Amino acid sequence: MNIEQIYTGCLAQGAYYIESNGEVAIIDPLREVQPYLDKAQQQNATIKYIFETHFHADFVSGHITLAKETGAPIIYGLNATPSFKATIAEDNQEFQLGDISIIALHTPGHTMESTSYLLRDKNGKDHALFSGDTLFLGDVGRPDLAQKIGEITVEDLASHLYDSLRKKIMPLADDVIVYPAHGAGSACGKNMMKETIDTLGNQKKVNYALREDMTREEFIKEVTDGLLPPPSYFPDNVKLNKEGYDDISEVLKRGTTALSPTEFEVIANETNAIILDVRHQDDFVKGHIPRSIFIGLDGSFAPWVGALIADVQQPILLVTPENRIEEAVTRLSRVGFDNTLGYLQGGFDTWKKATKEYDTISSISSETFQETFRKDLAIFDVRRESEFASEHILEAKNTPLDYINMHLAVFPQDNTFYVHCAGGYRSVIAASILKSRGIHNLVNIEGGFKAIKETTIPVSAFVCPTSL
Repeated sequence: MNIEQIYTGCLAQGAYYIESNGEVAIIDPLREVQPYLDKAQQQNATIKYIFETHFHADFVSGHITLAKETGAPIIYGLNATPSFKATIAEDNQEFQLGDISIIALHTPGHTMESTSYLLRDKNGKDHALFSGDTLFLGDVGRPDLAQKIGEITVEDLASHLYDSLRKKIMPLADDVIVYPAHGAGSACGKNMMKETIDTLGNQKKVNYALREDMTREEFIKEVTDGLLPPPSYFPDNVKLNKEGYDDISEVLKRGTTALSPTEFEVIANETNAIILDVRHQDDFVKGHIPRSIFIGLDGSFAPWVGALIADVQQPILLVTPENRIEEAVTRLSRVGFDNTLGYLQGGFDTWKKATKEYDTISSISSETFQETFRKDLAIFDVRRESEFASEHILEAKNTPLDYINMHLAVFPQDNTFYVHCAGGYRSVIAASILKSRGIHNLVNIEGGFKAIKETTIPVSAFVCPTSL
């Protein structure tokens, strides 16, 4: 028996490759399925099952393409109603895989179709639990993503989750290994651990949601408390996972179309496409196409695209290094952004050589900012509320990047203001969005709060955050 967790850091997502005696099961595959096909071929094995824990909201799964390539059935749990052919497993239904078996445990709560998969070894002993978004390490799946007005409430889903955990998962042995669908950084939970594998016994000790003496009412309150609004692209991803999508080969073919500067400019004007610049933030600051949006590939690229562009149908034109074109298109497709129209051939340098107009971002070091600092400066911190509350510049206001478009009215229209984040990535994203909205009187602080803390600029961990 071989279990391999295939973890994608940008999405904080774990897919699983399970092989026994020449037969393979894939759980929650990524959009690009070739790595699973290659691995099975290398091991002279056959992909027999494709298990889905639920209709994912934060990424587009590769289940449909993988089923097309292998003929393996797609398996969901009870209450799933996909538009394509799939096996809807009964609760406790067993699937034989080589010398082992996989049991479908219906565990509603995160969504009503949520299902965990229990792996039993060749001796029939419970060995591992693939818990999807039902149980994370240190947390559980948020119960507000699948609610429908008039049909089920957040509290109803949380109540289902309480039962699923206590009736299906907590009775399992402490030595069962927990393999969740997500880790720290995912928007599908509130406070996940950085680890991606643990024993159920340890989770019973450290996971707040698994306290034995917790009442249903306490559970509902704790699980639903402090939930931030989910990213707006989540419903689109659920729809794609439930109804289907284009094969990734077609998406790549469209998205990797090379465009000259003139062709690029014409298409941008004719289609209202967003120009998405995915280079490093330092390169973007020095020069970029006017009104383009920066979201760098070296950060949490796909989730930020989903949160800030939101509409998966939005046409996109890419500015990217030549050696990262396919990577950019692939990572966009992972969150459902399939409408990439092409990329600027030769990158930004060809734009400049064609004597096209370009823009820059005013940017200063933390040392220069220290020399400039006065208490009456307008300073905007685009980190998340929790980061800001922990520690921040005394005079700063919190305008989280996730909701930057809701804060446009608070930024000065004429006077210079300063923008920073934790390390310099998010502040450049924010600056690019503000400049695309016609707000140019900003200065980016390089290195973010990490660099600012090395100066004498006063910071505080005790003043309540200024929320806008």
